[in-house]
Amino acid sequence: MLRLHGIVGDRRDHALHHRLHHLEHHDAIEFLFVPEADLGRRRLRALTDRGTECAVSLDRDDALYDGAVLFIDDDRAVVVRAGAPRELRLRPQGTEGALKLGFLAGHLHWRVRFEGTDLCVVLDGAAADYTARIAPLLDDGIVTVVGNAN
Repeated sequence: MLRLHGIVGDRRDHALHHRLHHLEHHDAIEFLFVPEADLGRRRLRALTDRGTECAVSLDRDDALYDGAVLFIDDDRAVVVRAGAPRELRLRPQGTEGALKLGFLAGHLHWRVRFEGTDLCVVLDGAAADYTARIAPLLDDGIVTVVGNAN
């Protein structure tokens, strides 16, 4: 179990930006999804999106928020995301669609999981921003959107 006390910083802080960017390129950022109703809690146990069990404790004047960095070192970071994870489900048509979609998802460092032949992208922003990056694949019909963000 990873015991986390306090908030290290904000993911938008310039001081942490470069470290987080480096970790993101090495797929080493874990997100701790916290329901909005629980953001005000001072003690919390939850699993990151990678399955790491975390015990979070905060001082009285601290509160969790979307983008709070709870842990960072040279190998990984734990960042709070408010609410439930949102996903975009994409379905490649044939080998060409699968290869092109897989290449772009990797190149763009998207966080993904597979369900059968579908690629489920964990959204870190608006779904439209993601579909815009693969617009040629969607326009050609070799990839289709089969599920919007939940």
